[in-house]
Amino acid sequence: MSNSSGTDPKTVGIIAYITLIGWIIALVLNNPKSDFASFHIRQMLGLILISLVGIIPFIGWIFSLFVLVLWILGFISAVQGEKKPVPVFGEMFQKWFSSL
Repeated sequence: MSNSSGTDPKTVGIIAYITLIGWIIALVLNNPKSDFASFHIRQMLGLILISLVGIIPFIGWIFSLFVLVLWILGFISAVQGEKKPVPVFGEMFQKWFSSL
């Protein structure tokens, strides 16, 4: 189940959840594209983008906690080898970032 770079798609999916740098590394390692790794790369990109709402005063910290919970759920899904979208936004992330 490894691609030509020798990296297991599950490992690439897990790496995608390790900050923005991990996401970039996962994007580079996902060549040729793995359906599983691409799924988790799209999920994390969405989480990175919506986490920017966390900079809004007063409601930002509440939203940041919500994003943290979504990140944990996505990470657990990758570790378990499942393609389970994060609640609320996951399906939208798959549509919006389908080119990844």
